[in-house]
Amino acid sequence: MAMERSEVEIVKPRNDKREYRRIVLPNSLEVCLISDPDTDKAAASMNVDVGSFCDPEGLEGLAHFLEHMLFYASEKYPVEDSYSKFIAEHGGTTNAFTSSENTNFFFDVNADCLEEALDRFAQFFIKPLMSADATIREIKAVDSEHQKNLLTDIWRMNQLEKHLSSKDHPYHKFSTGSWETLEVRPKAKGLDTRLELLKFYESNYSANLMQLVVYAKENLDVIQSLVESKFVAVNNISRNPFDFSGEPCSSEHLQILVKAVPIKDCHKLKIFWPITPGMHHYKEGPCGYLSHLIGHEGEGSLFSVLKELGWAISLGAGEEERSYAFSFFSTIIELTDAGQDHIEETVGLLFKYIKLLQDSGVQKWIFDELVAIREIGFHYKDKSRPIHYALDVALNMQLYPPEDWLVGSSVPSKFAPDTIQKILNELTSSNVRIFCQSNKFEGCTNLTEPWYGTHFAVEKLDTMTLEKWVAKAPAVNLSLPKANVFIPTDLSLKNFQEKVRYPRMLRKSAFSRLWYKPDTSFLTPKAHIIIDFNCPESKHSPEASVLTEMFTRLVMDYLNEYAYDADVAGLSYSIKHTDTGFEIICVGYNHKMRILLDMIISKIDDFDVRPDRFSVIKESLQKEYENYKFWPPYQQAMYYCSLLLQEISWPCNEELEVLQHLEPNHLLQFTPRLLGKTHLECYISGNIEPKEAESTVEHIEEVLFKSSKSLSKPLFPSQHATKRIVKLQDGLRYYHAVEGSNPNDENSSIVNYIQVHQDDIKMNVKLQLLALVAKQPAFHQLRSVEQLGYIALLMQRNDHGVHGLQFIIQSTVKDPSHLDARVNAFLGTFESTLYAMSDDEFKSNVNALIDLKLEKHKNLREEAAFFWKEIYNGTLLFDRKESEVAALRELKKEELVEFFNSHVKFDAPQRRNLSVQVYGGLHLMEYKHAIDNLPPGSCQITDIFSFKRSRPLYGSFKGGIGHMKL
Repeated sequence: MAMERSEVEIVKPRNDKREYRRIVLPNSLEVCLISDPDTDKAAASMNVDVGSFCDPEGLEGLAHFLEHMLFYASEKYPVEDSYSKFIAEHGGTTNAFTSSENTNFFFDVNADCLEEALDRFAQFFIKPLMSADATIREIKAVDSEHQKNLLTDIWRMNQLEKHLSSKDHPYHKFSTGSWETLEVRPKAKGLDTRLELLKFYESNYSANLMQLVVYAKENLDVIQSLVESKFVAVNNISRNPFDFSGEPCSSEHLQILVKAVPIKDCHKLKIFWPITPGMHHYKEGPCGYLSHLIGHEGEGSLFSVLKELGWAISLGAGEEERSYAFSFFSTIIELTDAGQDHIEETVGLLFKYIKLLQDSGVQKWIFDELVAIREIGFHYKDKSRPIHYALDVALNMQLYPPEDWLVGSSVPSKFAPDTIQKILNELTSSNVRIFCQSNKFEGCTNLTEPWYGTHFAVEKLDTMTLEKWVAKAPAVNLSLPKANVFIPTDLSLKNFQEKVRYPRMLRKSAFSRLWYKPDTSFLTPKAHIIIDFNCPESKHSPEASVLTEMFTRLVMDYLNEYAYDADVAGLSYSIKHTDTGFEIICVGYNHKMRILLDMIISKIDDFDVRPDRFSVIKESLQKEYENYKFWPPYQQAMYYCSLLLQEISWPCNEELEVLQHLEPNHLLQFTPRLLGKTHLECYISGNIEPKEAESTVEHIEEVLFKSSKSLSKPLFPSQHATKRIVKLQDGLRYYHAVEGSNPNDENSSIVNYIQVHQDDIKMNVKLQLLALVAKQPAFHQLRSVEQLGYIALLMQRNDHGVHGLQFIIQSTVKDPSHLDARVNAFLGTFESTLYAMSDDEFKSNVNALIDLKLEKHKNLREEAAFFWKEIYNGTLLFDRKESEVAALRELKKEELVEFFNSHVKFDAPQRRNLSVQVYGGLHLMEYKHAIDNLPPGSCQITDIFSFKRSRPLYGSFKGGIGHMKL
């Protein structure tokens, strides 16, 4: 069969300068080539139409296990882990996932390294090696991944939904796999898992069931030639596509109310229906239309009514599956305690809203409005990282014809009221499934889901019962949304005369400072605004911290009904509590951004405390604090590490204690103090003229500082709140050991942190280069070889300009003291790796890091995040990338070795080390031993706050010679 080249025109955004081509190789492998001359990263994604639904009976998780195994080695590249090592050493990342009907493998790499990366990647699908030794180790890794998920509610509820479905449909299966399903049970049946794995690969991984995307800087002809040479050897057995047709739910699984006990303290209600898959009508967009209305949050919406009743915290609606075989339409509601007591009325209100949609008929103006929003979103979509773009396109290739590989179902093109009505008619009481999870069901269940151990009960419903629920629902004013006033109509670009690389201080007053940067790179009608309120009162005490959090959440709550349309129209905002106060962020189309920002400022200026909303927000926040004990151990270890290092940081238990006693009047009294003294640090970038930026900040000053009723006054120089970090002692190893907060969680964890230096260009690049070189070897040794746990990472850490390294490991197989010892052992073996590094290898690693640093920002959000970090930390090194590249070009291998010997290796004289150890349920005996047996040269931290008070602090960059002046 000759190579086929398609001349079909792939629909692309108006401003997209990239070139696309579809080809089909002689082995029937379908490929999308993407040429982007401006890219500094190349990427690829291979989608295989084989997922967990294809697992053989009695080998649950085999497809997922195969995904893991393909990373190990190949006949052409037999050295274990050489693929991942090559990618990491050339500025890239790699990953994969297994879904129900497909498995996807993807990577990115520095643009000049694509050819070898592709060659290594192609071997996954040509001649992989799956040794017996690697097989056993990776079964343990799959099991560790499963152990990580066992106490996670989203995994538990997902499997419960599958459990309550037809046993003869693949939807029913357990998909991730475990030691039990991949080793114990097969062995008991006389099966060799490795042989079954090879058989599964050979009989299913066929080129005609694959879709490949390659994204590169070269022209299409060059990319095509490269792809043909690398992938033509992928075997094609002309396997028929898998067929998963048939309904996953029989009548016994419909009209049911399932009551399940979650791990966390929460109340969640999910109402869903099996429907005709939206993929059958993707150009008509029926599910998008219905999710827009049922999930709306504006005036008259279902959520607005539930919120006013005090029953709901959040609501989302939409189609769940992207499949031609089957699908569900769901509405998920997070309930308050009061809402949990009114489940029947809540369900009744949902059916009332569906009845309203039936009675109103399909509205063309709503469909047209949605199409207008979606078209703007498609044509002005931010450029994303090539790895993400390649992945998205590869997933679309499985589902859509070539012309729609980019647009997918995001922009409906045909108004078909009958199609929308058909899906709406399927949302009935006769085929509904209702799942509710709440701790109130503890002790009221009689069944247990076998894979995760979720306790649940099932009640059969009937149409008459559900009609009674509708009848008892409150008489409220539900309505369709009004026209969206936030849809941008002016998408013109400002005419900036010259290219601007860095922000500049445009304006300064006693009240604020404005940093400004016009968009001369991305050329989109968008803006990015950050207003940071520096409020010393916000960090004064645990009570002040909690009240500031309550304040920001209530402002967001009050704005929600008004600002929801802005979010729908591509103009998003947030108001969040920060370390030094709170900040407002507005991102999206600039046309109507000022209207939204002015409303936010108005709400802050006119802030009042509604007791009913205060109670709901307090209840929600209290649950978040109480659910801390269910965090995964590695997150607990990271939390303790931050608590130990930050000068002022209030522990969760103290904030929970004060929260329980707070009333509306406390917030009413606190807010004038919070806003009474503040300074605004502002960053405005994008499609905004300098005068517009100045006018925006001037208006905020007028409202908050200068009007007759203004509460706010400027800060005195002595009042500016800053973040400072504890300085550890040279040559001393600190450790802090605690029991995990959830005795049922068998996982233990460590964060082994090595503090190195405060922001310094030369030191930064040494640390970054060391992390680049050591990251993949650490993962391979600690995770793949030693099988300590699924989570085994080496990464950099930056605490407000204080840099270091941290190892993060979570494990059921070994206790934290053992994990700590293995980290130190790795550093011992890595030392010889570092010494053995050739000059060519050193130069290659330096060049890879330089390429990483010279990588251009992909969009306005990325650029704003980079510059804002410099402003917020006070470092103001807007040319950081260029300065660090210059330092890298001068760096010698001997300097890197000396840096490692002085700061990182186990017995380094200047090594500053903190090991945070969380002991899980399996390792409590080891915990008792650890706290009674102090390792030599170590200092045990038993009192976090006494420790912090005893240590010096790094200086803040916000002040001092050469740094930001307040």
